[in-house]
Amino acid sequence: MEQIKRTKIVDLLKLDPAGEIVNVKGWVRSKRGNKNVSFIALNDGSTIKNIQIVVDSASFDESVLKPITTGACISVNGALVASQGQGQTMEINASEIQLYGEADPNVYPLQKKGHSLEFLREIAHLRPRTNTFSAVLRVRHAMAYAIHKYFNDRGFFYLHTPIVTASDCEGAGEMFQVTTLDLNAIPKTTEGGVDFANDFFGKATSLTVSGQLEGELGAMALGAIYTFGPTFRAENSNTPRHLAEFWMIEPEVAFNEIVENMDLAEDFLKYLIQYALDNCQDDLAFLNEMWDKELLERLDFVVKNKFIRLPYTEGIKILEEAIAGGHKFEFPVSWGIDLQSEHERYLVEKHFKCPVILTDYPKEIKAFYMKQNDDGKTVRAMDVLFPKIGEIIGGSQREEDYDKLKTRIEEMGIPMKDMWWYLDTRRFGSAPHSGFGLGFERLLLFVTGMGNIRDVIPFPRTPNNAEY
Repeated sequence: MEQIKRTKIVDLLKLDPAGEIVNVKGWVRSKRGNKNVSFIALNDGSTIKNIQIVVDSASFDESVLKPITTGACISVNGALVASQGQGQTMEINASEIQLYGEADPNVYPLQKKGHSLEFLREIAHLRPRTNTFSAVLRVRHAMAYAIHKYFNDRGFFYLHTPIVTASDCEGAGEMFQVTTLDLNAIPKTTEGGVDFANDFFGKATSLTVSGQLEGELGAMALGAIYTFGPTFRAENSNTPRHLAEFWMIEPEVAFNEIVENMDLAEDFLKYLIQYALDNCQDDLAFLNEMWDKELLERLDFVVKNKFIRLPYTEGIKILEEAIAGGHKFEFPVSWGIDLQSEHERYLVEKHFKCPVILTDYPKEIKAFYMKQNDDGKTVRAMDVLFPKIGEIIGGSQREEDYDKLKTRIEEMGIPMKDMWWYLDTRRFGSAPHSGFGLGFERLLLFVTGMGNIRDVIPFPRTPNNAEY
């Protein structure tokens, strides 16, 4: 086969179909035709769109054409010409075909028909070859790039915080333990606990639930930082919104107070959504057509409307008034509760009909590091609530006062031996600072319109599921 430089399909579709000889490589999505001519739909992952390969059967031996079935991988040389058929503007008249890999149609699971998302989760190693998941993964890439571009262009520094840690940022204890000890012969202390003296780190360690605490240290030196990496929660939640392994974006900014923190969160989200609208048109149009007919309209709406900012106490009053008016919630509503997704979505979808930033939560339901308000009951927390998703961002102004932070740590029973370094930043040059966490997969749920968080990450990690 003549060596011609490969052209990706996404670039091929920008060329003038004037008969230039090109090379394209990819996987067969479908093959149809008759004894005289075959039409192969080829996709290489660079775009949602296929290129049609027209094969004159008289020009090829049957032994070459027969193994070219759905899923097979081929290389094609041919003339790029204007298409005479419907559905495409250009096609390739094949002159040479090389088969890289066959896909036995009797066993290859991705035939040209609809497959349920549940079935595709069982073959996560092959599902990126479908239109839906190739679209989702291209959007995922675009969002990851946009995140780095947003912060880089605004003077933030990308900080790599540890994945193995001895601190529990959220204080919830739902952490995956890391150890090199022999699990069949765990050494014990005289008190009966696990003796970590001979473990790799010489102490109990876990996979991180957040890079925030270390991120704060970076902000206290570099001014404005962000983290973007994997985080882990050993939470036994089998829901469409929870993963055991997911990615988080966490900016921390020195001298920002709660209002600037809300401004940053709103601007950040609007930037990312606008970036998707500008750079992922084909994939979003496909997802809008196939999975969520209101997707593009909802994305556009969020970009164009200012987010409502509302104290938690007022949010509770609105929910109580809704109940009094006959609305039924599964979970009860009263001041002091941690809002459920149904409460958050009522405020966003029914009451305000736009994104909401809820602030000033009761301190008893929030983490130890949040700055306390003067009322002694609430903290300067903020949650950004989105339609269909509920909470998409959680953040706060951090407590910069040493004594208040130390007292709160003690009240919550967090071991001081794990927090000395965090408290030190309040002893030496403390300053107001704020930050938030955006769950990357929650963002992708919103941007793609998919209904289950397991469908926006390549290999989901959930209870009783760690394949691949």
